[in-house]
Formats: sequence, C-alpha cells, structure tokens
Amino acid sequence: MTESAEINGLGPAKARPSNSRLYPWYDSVWLSQYEVAKAIVREARPDALASFVDAFRVLHTRPDFKVKFLEQPFDDATFAEIKRTMSTLRPSDLELHEAGRFGRFVVHDHPFFTELQQRIVPWISELAGEPVEAKYNFLSLYTSKGVCAVHMDAPEAKWTLDLCIDQGAPWPIYFSEVQPWPDSVAQEWRDEGWEKNIKQSRSLEFTPFTLHPGQAVLFSGSSQWHYRDPLPEAGGKQFCTLLFFHFIPKGTAELVKPKNWARFFGIPELGVLAGEKIP
Repeated sequence: MTESAEINGLGPAKARPSNSRLYPWYDSVWLSQYEVAKAIVREARPDALASFVDAFRVLHTRPDFKVKFLEQPFDDATFAEIKRTMSTLRPSDLELHEAGRFGRFVVHDHPFFTELQQRIVPWISELAGEPVEAKYNFLSLYTSKGVCAVHMDAPEAKWTLDLCIDQGAPWPIYFSEVQPWPDSVAQEWRDEGWEKNIKQSRSLEFTPFTLHPGQAVLFSGSSQWHYRDPLPEAGGKQFCTLLFFHFIPKGTAELVKPKNWARFFGIPELGVLAGEKIP
C-alpha cells in the first residue's frame, strides 16, 4: 500500500478517555494511574512515597531538550525497503480501532520495522542524550479525515522518532517546550476548553515542524504537548503515512507499566491498578 485507504463517515475525535479519572486528553490514562498510585502510597505506606516518586525521575525529560529535526535519518536503500514493506501489506493487516478517532489505519510492530528499530537504538540514545531501548512501533496511515488532538504520551513513548514516508500535502506537527509532569497540568487545562487553552498558551511556546518524505523528528512525547490539526483541504487525494518508533530509558520496561507497580515496589495495595483485590 503506497497511500492510506479512504474511509467514509468518520466521527469526531473523543478527547477525554473514559478510564482516565483526572486528565482529559486521550493518552492520559498512565498519568491518571500514577496520581492514583501516589495517593495509595501516601495512605498505605507514607514512608515510601518519596522513594516511589523518585523512581520515576528517569521518565522525566531534561528541561533543555529540543526537538531534533533529521533531514535523512535513513539511507536510500533502507527508505526504499520501508516503502517496499508497506506495499506488501494486505487490508487484513490494518488495525481499524483508530479510524474514528484519528482518521487512520495502523500496523503495530511489523517484523521489519521492529528489526529496524533495534538497529537504530545506538543513535537514538545519542540523540536523546541517554541510553534507550526499543518499546514498540507502528505504521500510521492517515486518511483525508486525519487529525491528532493535542496530548502528551504515556512514558512508554518517552522518545519518539516520527518518520514521514509519503503524503498528499505537507502537514505540520506542533510541539511545546518540555514540561514537567504532573505539575504542568494546570487546572484550567482540565476543564471545558482545555484543548484550546493549551494550544493558545504562550508559556508552552509551540513550534511547528513540517516534514517531507524521508524526513523525521525525534521528540519526547511524554513531556511535550504535541498535536496535528485536521489535514488541510487541497487538490488531489489527501493522506499522510508516518512511521513511529517509540523508545524508553534503558532498563525501565517494568517501571512504565502500572500493573507491575505492586510487585516492583513491594506495595500490595497498588495491585488495584492491575485489577487485583487488596489483601
């Protein structure tokens, strides 16, 4: 497949996830669970709260990090292989669960992309300024209904390499400066109108990046607000095909999953985050 397939009747994106108690953006479940976990630890094991919070410092992003623009991160042969791999995909390979919310089809962890992600770990570590390990990847085939609402990612995507493969027209992505979490999530950004408030906030200093095929950016999605407005209307078929490689700090695979926290920290009360009953 060289272009994303067209679909009709896509509904508007639903911003607030039903399983995020505290925050309104779609990828806020992790941060909500983190806040719930802190409240549990504060009640059940107050002596452990400081060390619990400190354990997550590795998932924060240094304040001076800037988005890295990469003119040609992959050589011609590798980029051609990426496009060839796309051409072998069948309709049954496409995941449909994000069609309504994002106007896109996705393919997670394709074997070739996974192998390629492992190969680039050393230079992603260099660009990020810390040792990283691969977490997951996905191909994103946006249709003419494409949109990406303003959000911050869960720390399972602390670092993201966003590669543009093909597009009908340039489609900017906007990034804020690095934000500390959860303290940066002000109350006015949780209430009605929160998305507009974030986009218009001067303090966040959003910067647009416009990618062309073969170009990429490295950003820290768990500490930078980012979004794409709806795909602009223009002549010709509108689509955008992107490949996302997500990375985490080396050695944090267990830490980034809330279901592991009861065992990881030796605090049984945190088992409620994995649906367990408290002993």
